[in-house]
Order: sequence, then structure tokens, then C-alpha cells
Amino acid sequence: MSAPVPLPTDLRKLLAFGSGIGIEIGASDLEVVAARVRPSGVHVVGRLTIANYAARPAAEWGAEYLRFAKAAGMSHLSATVLLPRRDVIVRHVALAGVAGKDREGAIRFQLDTLHPYGDADVCWGWSPAGDTALVGIARRETVERYIQLFVEAGIPVLSFTFSAAALHAAVRLNGAAGKSHANGNGGFLAMTFTPTGAVEVYGESPSRPVFSAEFDLAPERAAALALAELRLPPETRPWKLEEVLPAPGVNPVENDLSRNALPYATALAGACPRLAPAANVLPAEHRRSSSRAYFIPSVVLAGVLLLAVGALVVYSSYADRRYLKKLEAEIARIEPQARRAAALDREIAGARARARLLDQFRSQTKADLDTLNELTRLLPPPVWTSSINLTRDSVRIVGEAPQAAPLLKVLDSSPFFQNSEFQQVTRSGNAESFQIRTTRRPRP
Repeated sequence: MSAPVPLPTDLRKLLAFGSGIGIEIGASDLEVVAARVRPSGVHVVGRLTIANYAARPAAEWGAEYLRFAKAAGMSHLSATVLLPRRDVIVRHVALAGVAGKDREGAIRFQLDTLHPYGDADVCWGWSPAGDTALVGIARRETVERYIQLFVEAGIPVLSFTFSAAALHAAVRLNGAAGKSHANGNGGFLAMTFTPTGAVEVYGESPSRPVFSAEFDLAPERAAALALAELRLPPETRPWKLEEVLPAPGVNPVENDLSRNALPYATALAGACPRLAPAANVLPAEHRRSSSRAYFIPSVVLAGVLLLAVGALVVYSSYADRRYLKKLEAEIARIEPQARRAAALDREIAGARARARLLDQFRSQTKADLDTLNELTRLLPPPVWTSSINLTRDSVRIVGEAPQAAPLLKVLDSSPFFQNSEFQQVTRSGNAESFQIRTTRRPRP
């Protein structure tokens, strides 16, 4: 599977055309939802609970399902099955910088590190989630057990998926289009209760494209843990799970989304797999495709839209070329003036540099005289100097004094000098000959 090209919201809505049957495998029951997706909205055709399927003959409850599918006008469709959470390990794999055609190979290369099953055979599938891949992995023996179950029931199956992938695909059908920014942080969290009373959470955020988990905790505690995983502010308001899914325009009374949102999301994921792909762990050789004729309207509509988009692209390219020619003509007209302005800028910069150099030369003489005057003040008789050598950054003083040691402190206390040091000190009679090197302080 390659990553689909993101489509604008309006175009995605126009291409949302398909039908699907979702089956959630519960602890003892199968929850079935049939839905049609159209640009005008979602129509839930029907809902069925197949009670106690594990203890009944597969042919018996399979016939019950087929009657339901026929009544819904979808007997030609293959079902999308939601596997129990306990049977699938879900991983996020970072794929930033990996080309779409290379993503599956990159996941396959590191597959052995993504599950704890060791050398046991596994079935896996993936779907794109931003710059990551949502990967589901199940034991092959578990998948084959479910395959055998549905084969015995006579139910054609196109996909085995899991809750995180189904919900991620369903909200792409314009479900959570506004919710992800409703809190101003680019993410959302949704919650519902499972039939066993546990809390099912699903969320998306910039830090974690998909988060799905089940907690046996109080809703407030589950929300706090989920928000921490998503790196969302603690005050972020959790939504109900059915609120982030596309709201059905027609929904039977028995399809209570507050208690059965997952089979509804699974049906939506199966209805538009091209627009919103959900990871499929069912091996390719066991997938039963739906009738291709059913997609003829979608293909025709897609062709019309492609023609319209192609015409728009051609016109846009033509308009861009015309604008580019006008822009180049304007550049050619103004370019001589721009070159003249650049030349003037260079001349001005050179004149300023020469003026600064002259100012520096003028100030050097005054600075040297001020330095000599400061030395005359700091070294009064009986101190006398025989040589004063001035450079731009230092002064070398040779002379005599009754005591040479205090001279360093005297020089460093001046605003003209710093870091004074003796280079030579000798005593001759009652006087000391000295050589001092001091650094000139920068003058403002």
C-alpha cells in the first residue's frame, strides 16, 4: 500500500462514494452495521446483533447475516471485520523522508522487531498516519481461525482491521475535520464505553498522529492518561467518540452510536478504502473483493473530476506563464536603475570608509598627547623616565624611582592604562631602575 495523496476537503467530500458492511467481533456477539457513503452524507442502512455466535453453528448465524445483507441491498459486498483488541498488536513506525513506494519495504525490513511473537508466523497490515505508519500485527494461527470461521458461515470478507486503523480511516471522511483544531492545539481526544464497561479512547495530535487504547479506569483518569500520551494540555475537552465520526444523515433507532461506534466506523472504513485506507491484516489470497461494477459511478465521477482538475491545471499553467513574461519585462525595465543604485551604494560605502580612516589618523595624535600628559601626571618627581615608547595598544616606560613597586598600581588606577607589569627592575644605590610595559585602554 502506498501513501495516498492528501486531497482538499471539498474534493474528498465529492469523492466520498461507496458502501460498506462492518462487523465487530465481540466477546460473545457480532455487531454488524451496513452504511452507504455519498457526497450528501452517510446513510446507515441497518444494524444487526448476532448473539452468541461462538456457541452456534456457523452456517446458522451466517444465514442470519446474509438475510440482513440482502435486505440492506448489499449482498454483493464483502465485509470489513474488526478484530478484537487482544488479538492485534499495534505499532507506530516513523517514515519521515521515506518515499511512498518504499514505505511497505521499510516496514517489512523491521517487522521482526515490532512484535513479541518470535519466530511464529504473523499476518500484518499498515496504513499511513501522517509521517508515520500505523502497523497491525496478529498471529497467523489467530487470523486463520477467524478466516475459517467466516468461510464456514459463508460470509465474504475483504479486510481484517483493528480499532485504531478503523477509527483513523473513519474520521478522515470529514468526521473530525473541525474537532482537531477546536481546542486550538491541533489535536483531539474522544472517548466511549465498551460493552464490558471499559473506557475506549481515541485521539490524534501533532506529537502522536494516532492513539487508541482501552482503560479499565474511571473516565476522568483514562482521559488524563490519554492526554498525557498525546502531549495535549490537561484542560483539553474530551469528545464523545460518536462526535468525531461523520454524523449519519439517516440512522436507525437501534444503531446507538454512543454504545456501538466501532462497527459504524468499521463500515465507513470499508465503504471508502481509497479515500481513507485502514490497515488490513488479512492475507491477500483470502480477500474477497466486492463487485467491481458497483464502483462504476465512482469511476465516472472521478473521471469527470479529473478532467475538471486537468483543465484547471492547464489554465493555471497558462496564466503563470503570462504573468512570468510580464514580470520579466518589468525586471528588464528596472534593472539599469537597480545597477546604478548598487554602484552608488558602493561609492558611498567607499567614501565613508575613507572618512573613518582620516578620522582615526586625526585622533591618534591627540590620543598620544593625552597619554603622555597622563604619564606626566602619574609619575611626578622624584620619579623620572629615560624612555617612553608608545604603540597603538601599549606603552613601554624606562626610568628610575625610589620605589618602583607602587608604580604598577598607580598606572592601573588610571583610565588610560591596564594590565601593567615589570619587564625589569634593578636597584642601584637609593634608586631602582625599572622597565614597565602597560596596555592602553580603549578610548571612547
